[in-house]
Amino acid sequence: MQLLGGLNAQRFLSQFWQKKPLLVRNAIPDFKGVVQAPELFALAMRNDIESRLVSRRSGAWHLREGPFSRTELARLPRTGWTLLVQGLNLELSAADALLRRFRFLPYARLDDVMVSHAAPGGGVGPHFDSYDVFLLQGPGRRRWRVGKLRNPVLDPAAPLKILRNFRPESEWLLDPGDMLYLPPGWAHEGVALEPCFTYSIGFRAPSHADTAREFLAFLQDRVTFDGLYADPGLKPQRHAAEIPQRMVQQAVAVARKIQWHRKDVARFLGEYLSSPKPQVVFSRPRSPHSPVRFAELCSTRGLRLDLRTRMLFRGRDFFVNGEGLDPPGPLRARLARLADERALPPRTRLPRPLLRLLHGWYLAGWLRIGERHG
Repeated sequence: MQLLGGLNAQRFLSQFWQKKPLLVRNAIPDFKGVVQAPELFALAMRNDIESRLVSRRSGAWHLREGPFSRTELARLPRTGWTLLVQGLNLELSAADALLRRFRFLPYARLDDVMVSHAAPGGGVGPHFDSYDVFLLQGPGRRRWRVGKLRNPVLDPAAPLKILRNFRPESEWLLDPGDMLYLPPGWAHEGVALEPCFTYSIGFRAPSHADTAREFLAFLQDRVTFDGLYADPGLKPQRHAAEIPQRMVQQAVAVARKIQWHRKDVARFLGEYLSSPKPQVVFSRPRSPHSPVRFAELCSTRGLRLDLRTRMLFRGRDFFVNGEGLDPPGPLRARLARLADERALPPRTRLPRPLLRLLHGWYLAGWLRIGERHG
């Protein structure tokens, strides 16, 4: 696989994934990137897109959150700044296609494509990530220094997490199309040698605390109890402010009745991992087609998931944008293909029950007509 420097997915996963860095020269030959500066600046001016501007002046780091005005971007100096824009794959089909090159890894783990556009000398300082990342170099060149993380100490004066005691072990200069894979926890620093673009393919790694908290929230809508606290035979209280032992015992008994099964956890995980990020908004069709016309167009033009749609499945359960469904057996193969390929080609036979389901997704803006994004 050219993307992995000649390694197949099996060898990469067994030898490098979450173990050690990998530098791949010419991972994507003739890679020109998927966005140009004017288009990126336009995205950074939108309030529904996460963007940041990092700069360093007189030895001090500065961080500004977007959206930015046209004037702010026009007045950027010639050196020493980096513009970061998240979720590029939610806006540009080419960025989504770039993300899907990494489909040898589960979609449940793929997060997004972030682009870093830097002026000469621009960077975000030595830091580390808690998730895996592929750093793909676009136009321009960037120097990367990498080292194992040992006893990390952060700069308390910096507005972002910058390491004070960074000790690089390796240094590489990346040209367009080169790619660097870094496992979680590896310290790294990238500095632009000239105006350049770097694309970061990041991965989801939910913390155990987040998973537990979200699962408890999932359970609260599914667990019901009858009855109220009662204390017949109550005796006079010696200390009015002391919580009675009987009240504690009854609360313990209620808590012990909260039960869940493996299927509950799997269903929660599907809904949780398929939920779009909070800032995501779907665009409904302005002049929606009727169910009959929708079926005709799907047959002649095919259909595709919207760039923002997250679709996963496990066994007979399917999850779309945080909603779970258990479709009839005959529909599952086509839904699995849609989830894997994110599109169904023209002349795919779609039973009426499936068309009814897909038409609802189309009306919600989760689905588009046509195989390719314009």
